[in-house]
Amino acid sequence: MSNGDGEVRARRSEGERKPPTAPPERDAGAKPRRKPAAAKPERDAEAKPKTSARKGRSMTRRGGPVVAVTGAAHGLGEVLARRLAASAGVKKVIAIDTIRGDAADVTWRLADVREPALADRLSGVDVVAHLAVDANAAIERPDHRSTTVRGVATVLTAAAAAGVRHVVIVTSAMVYGAQADNPTPLPEDAELRAAPDSTLLGELLEMERLARQAPRTHPGLAVTVLRPAALVGPGVDTVVTRHFEAPRLLAVKGCSTRWQFCHVDDLMSAVELVVVEGIADDDTAAGGHVAAVVGCEGSLSRGDVERVTGKRHIELPSTVAFGTAERLHRIGATPASSSDLQFLVYPWVVGGVRLAARGWRPSVTNEAALRAALAESAGRHAIGGHRLGRRDAAAGAAVGATVALVGTAALVRRARRRRHA
Repeated sequence: MSNGDGEVRARRSEGERKPPTAPPERDAGAKPRRKPAAAKPERDAEAKPKTSARKGRSMTRRGGPVVAVTGAAHGLGEVLARRLAASAGVKKVIAIDTIRGDAADVTWRLADVREPALADRLSGVDVVAHLAVDANAAIERPDHRSTTVRGVATVLTAAAAAGVRHVVIVTSAMVYGAQADNPTPLPEDAELRAAPDSTLLGELLEMERLARQAPRTHPGLAVTVLRPAALVGPGVDTVVTRHFEAPRLLAVKGCSTRWQFCHVDDLMSAVELVVVEGIADDDTAAGGHVAAVVGCEGSLSRGDVERVTGKRHIELPSTVAFGTAERLHRIGATPASSSDLQFLVYPWVVGGVRLAARGWRPSVTNEAALRAALAESAGRHAIGGHRLGRRDAAAGAAVGATVALVGTAALVRRARRRRHA
């Protein structure tokens, strides 16, 4: 039995040793039989152009972030979503809003930025660009404030919960405050001296507070805040832009204001840079908070503005100007409060260095930006931020320098009649 077993094992061992020499023979003999398979490369050749085309598109975006843009169905959010969708530095754009917008080449995810469920919609996102502030002069701020602030708070919390590494928020350079003693320009790291109130300023300052707090509450989360100067461009309608719709430009005795603008196109290019590259080398890696100003280089004097607009100024004592503005705002006659008025008569020019250090430069000058604002509001007339009808506008053109007083009196009487009706 043992010898038989040995023979079997020997034959089995020989059989096991044969296969290593057999494959080369089969391979050698199989070469002619592979000729019919020549059709396969032809099929591959037809597929390769499609595959290489797909690879070509992805290669231009390889390594770029997946970016979610909130409010992507309208306004600045829509403009940004379109821009990032065309950017070679962005891998994918997730467009978030309560309705589906018209932006193409993006992935739509419907969500309300005020709801905690937003965290689910941020799955797989690297960076969130949240353009939360709507500075439209026609908006009733008290109700809008809770919506805006709640939205920012929810976005920051949801981003941290979803594993997003970087949130970009846009506020305004107004947070520095407009003061008669402000140097020109203010340093980018200057104290935020704006007074919190129930107007847009209150929203901006609360957003800034939430942005500073978020990296401490959510370690590892990076938050970048961009603060544009007076924003101008298509669709922008603010107390600042309406100031240039008045027949006369307001000035306060003893103070020479200076103007700095930011065109929408430059704001979008700055957001794109921050989304793709960040500002500081480690601001998206280790977490933390960083803020930067976006604006035109330099500033315009009162004389420059009068030359460009073709309008002269009307000068009032500060107590008269601010006192009247506050009374009119309190009774609902004008959207501009006394705190808003400060940004029309006192300087708030800021020298930005962080974006410049990353190679960013504005493409629009202050003068060109002001001309863009004038073109956007052509044919419109306003006093104290209040848009006038055609009759008021015609009267304003006729009375010239006294239009502010006449218009103000008319607005006061109209507001009183509404209150007592």
